[in-house]
Amino acid sequence: MPASRRPLALPIAVLALIAGCTSSSDSGDASDSAPSPDAAPSAEPAPEWDTSPASIAAIGDSITRAFDACSLLSDCPEVSWATGTDSEVPSLAQQLIGDGTDIADRAWNLAESGATARDLPDQARRIAGYEPELVTVMIGGNDACAADVGSMTSVEDFTAHFTETMDIIRARLPETQVYVSSVPDLMELWSEGSRSRMARTVWQVASICPSMLGDADDDSAVADERREAVRERVQEYNEALADVCGRDELCRYDGGAVFEYDFAARHLSDFDWFHPSKEGQSTLAALAYEQVTMAE
Repeated sequence: MPASRRPLALPIAVLALIAGCTSSSDSGDASDSAPSPDAAPSAEPAPEWDTSPASIAAIGDSITRAFDACSLLSDCPEVSWATGTDSEVPSLAQQLIGDGTDIADRAWNLAESGATARDLPDQARRIAGYEPELVTVMIGGNDACAADVGSMTSVEDFTAHFTETMDIIRARLPETQVYVSSVPDLMELWSEGSRSRMARTVWQVASICPSMLGDADDDSAVADERREAVRERVQEYNEALADVCGRDELCRYDGGAVFEYDFAARHLSDFDWFHPSKEGQSTLAALAYEQVTMAE
């Protein structure tokens, strides 16, 4: 539809301590080992990523709400990749916390169908009261799925909204980890679904993601250029997600795992051929679990 951290180098403070001990033993003068008043303070150790967080809050859009995964035009959060409780879909929460009845008490889905990056900061404010150990973020599909190419959210605005979201999380939840999913490749979705006459009809009648899926059977140069422009914008969104997340020591971007995943028709909802099916939700959960549990 997974980026690991490199091992930390030996801290400068440790090297300085070794050098100091060697110097003092050679001179025998206690005053020689006294720290200089101009010496830089020891660096704080980088926080370690916990591969088994005990609680999860999810923010984002209709994908995380599992819209159209169970029934037409309805959210189905019980099969959400992030916080779902249905055993048919082994969600990230089930895999991390366990499949007991207490998952609902430690996993909260505050995503909203139809949400764009503009809505993310408010969602971030609302999760603070739950004090989750992990926050999952999936956003950007609706920012690219506009009425036309010119109406897509600008990269600057998208970046600003996500930056604000991370600032809110870090200010209110300083020790909470954040997993950020890449935006799915809408071009791949078009390529897969456009083979179905039913899919093309539903996309057109329901006006689903017109910037990419409108006139799905149009193979003209103009249509190809429009689709390429949408795909490029999605890639720019992903670059922004990676950049902003990369500045936070407790944030992990999926490295483009969702964007690059080669999904098939079975991963798409039978109702709209756009949102993930239950199998698609399971795949998203598996990709997320791989990232969250990866050792640094």
